[in-house]
Parts: sequence; structure tokens; C-alpha cells
Amino acid sequence: MTGLEVPVEELRARLRDWVADNAPVGLADLIDWRLRADLPGSVSSRQSESELAGAHSHPLFQEWEQRCAQARLICPAWPTEYGGRGWDAPQMTILDEEFYRAGVPRIDRVQGESMVGPSIILHGTAEQKAYYLPRIISGEHRYCQGFSEPESGSDLASVRTRAVVEGDHLLISGQKVWTSRFNTANMIFVLCRTDPTASKHCGLSYAITEFTPGHNGIEVRPIRQITGAAEFAEIFFDNTTAPLSGVIGGLGQGWQVVQSTLGFERGGAGRATTMVLAARERELEQLVEFARRQGRHRDPLVRRELAWAKTQVTILRSSWQRTVAEVAAGVQPGAQMSTWKLAWSEYHLRLGALALEIAGPAAMVRPAGPDYALDPWQDTFLVAHSGTIYAGTSEVQRNIIGEHVLGLPREPRVPEGQRS
Repeated sequence: MTGLEVPVEELRARLRDWVADNAPVGLADLIDWRLRADLPGSVSSRQSESELAGAHSHPLFQEWEQRCAQARLICPAWPTEYGGRGWDAPQMTILDEEFYRAGVPRIDRVQGESMVGPSIILHGTAEQKAYYLPRIISGEHRYCQGFSEPESGSDLASVRTRAVVEGDHLLISGQKVWTSRFNTANMIFVLCRTDPTASKHCGLSYAITEFTPGHNGIEVRPIRQITGAAEFAEIFFDNTTAPLSGVIGGLGQGWQVVQSTLGFERGGAGRATTMVLAARERELEQLVEFARRQGRHRDPLVRRELAWAKTQVTILRSSWQRTVAEVAAGVQPGAQMSTWKLAWSEYHLRLGALALEIAGPAAMVRPAGPDYALDPWQDTFLVAHSGTIYAGTSEVQRNIIGEHVLGLPREPRVPEGQRS
């Protein structure tokens, strides 16, 4: 199994053979690994922490992790000199599809792999690359993100979290919000203001430090979502120390680094597109079976809606395959990703409503169970609303499409002093 020089269909065959030869017997049966590919905030996407931790500590998983590492299938999009394979969207799509098809986990270092690591590769010193990158690949470092703040969501240049230099480290104080992966992270990358006298986009620094809730001045408050999940948290820093050796790009250069990180995040969202598609196709098959069990499959209105859903999923897959082909030809995706994101999130909103319509009056009643119990279709309906918000709201996506694709005038901006 080699890399970019192999035709994609040959790579698919080689990957399929490699998985068949190397996946330990019983690995796919430990838990339903495909659920981890579903949407943030979804109850169905999160096995209990104890169940997932047990699967990760199982000898079969550890054997699989070791074999993937030996084959350089952990962080494979990274350049070869940093432990990857230099794979782009077509190769990564095939990798994800084949692992999903086999029901085995892709060893994904998540934000370390798709955001922090690439930013270090681009902006870090040789010493930072040598220290941080191997620890991401090995899984020793697991990251969460400290960017958004209560008054600085999309406008990251206005962050208020402060950091002052003291000796060979920073002292960070402030608040972050909507921090995902907080419950599994032991590292955090923080955008903070190290020069309050500089202009808005200057004086920012991108700092990496250990994430130790309850220690080093770090307090974590989980945020409960409408589904009952708590995938996000507020993070409070009170003179939290961060080594100067972990400031990527240098003091005051954080804006350049964070722009790179956000660009890599959008690229990582493209990779996640493969998993979103697979999850949506699987979900639609399950909804058709549910309609049959409910005796609604002969209802002409239900049949029409299910046909619409099938058409939409087919269009989504064709659109993504076109994007992958364009990337393979050297064309970088632009505003079309906004069209794709808007299409699938709005589709899922309508599908969730259809699921409750098929369920009938029972959809109004929560099942018995601990905490905030939901059945799978109630969960689908509720979590679908979040898809129109995260990774750019539907309103933002429409603005991008209108201004950058259709050439419409920019939306008028309200002067800062007149904002309510």
C-alpha cells in the first residue's frame, strides 16, 4: 500500500485487503464504531464514556492502533516527513469509506490531527514540531479548542482572554465557551491577547498548554444541550500557566496561526463529510424500515417524503464526489462547501420532522429511562437543529453563497455603536 502515486480505485482495493488482513477478529463487535461518525450532540453518536473507554483499552483496539501506526494510517494527510502519507481528499475519502464499510474505527486524533498538527507544521519551530507532532500521532496528546468566548464567537479578533509573560511561561486569565472534546482532552490550544495595546488583529498569541480541569487554574462547566448531551463546556482560566515554548508562531502572531487553523478545520470538515454522508445513508435506511414497522410505508405522503429524502442523499453524495474529483485535479473547493453544508443541514432538519410524523403521537412522549431519555428518532429531530448552527449557521452559509457565488451586494453591517 503506497500513496498518491497509486490510482484511487487501486488504493481502495489495497486498503480493503489491508483491513481484511490486519483488523483483529472481534474488533468490529466491541462497540458500534459507526455511531462515532454521527453528528455532534446526538445521543446515538455517543456511547457512554465508560463503554468507549473500555473499548479503547481493549487489547484488540490497542493491537489495531499499533498496526495502523506501523502502516502510517494515523494522521495520513500529514506530509511524509512528519509521519503521514501526504494524502489528500480522494485518498482520505477512500480510507474513511473502507474503514466505515468494515465497521472498524479510523484512529483519528481529531483536533490534534486536523487543526493543531497542521498549524504547527506550517508555523512551528523545528523544536515544536519535534516535540508536539509525535505526541499527537501516538495519542499521548489529545486536544480541545479554546477559541470562542461569550462575546467573541465568529469575531475571534475580539477575544478578551488575557495572557501576560512571566519568566518562561504565560499566565492566562479569561473564559472560553463551546469547547468540544473537553471530556477526553489533556491539552488545549488557546487564542489569547498578549498585547492589549495593539490593534484588534495584532497582539494575539496562539498558546498550547496542558488541560487539567481542577488544576492549574482551569475550571470546566459542561453545557447541557437540548438532547441531554453535554458535548460542549465553558472553560475558565485563572492565572493558568502555559509554556512560552508552546506559543506557535511567536508572541503577537496568533492571528496568522488561527487563520491557518480555521482553514485546516474547514478542510477537516471536508474529510468529515464522508462520514456525514455514510451516517445519513444509514439513517435513511433505518427510517424506511421504521416506516414499515409503523405501517406507514404505504401512506402516499410518507412515500413521497421518503423518495425526496433518497433523492437528496443521492444528490449530496454526487456533489461530494464531484468535489473530491476537483481536489484530485488540483482545484481547491471554495464557496461550494457552503452550498453543501447548507444542503445537508437543511435536509436533516426536514428528515427529523418526517421521522416524528411517521412515529405519530408517540413521538410526543419520552421513553422511560435515566437522565433525559430520548428514543432514536426524537434524538434525530432535536440534534438536526444543531446542524444549522455549528460550522457556520445557515444564515452565514447563505450570505457566502449570495456574495461569493451569486455576486449579490454584501449584507449591510450595523455600526458597532448602534448594535443592541
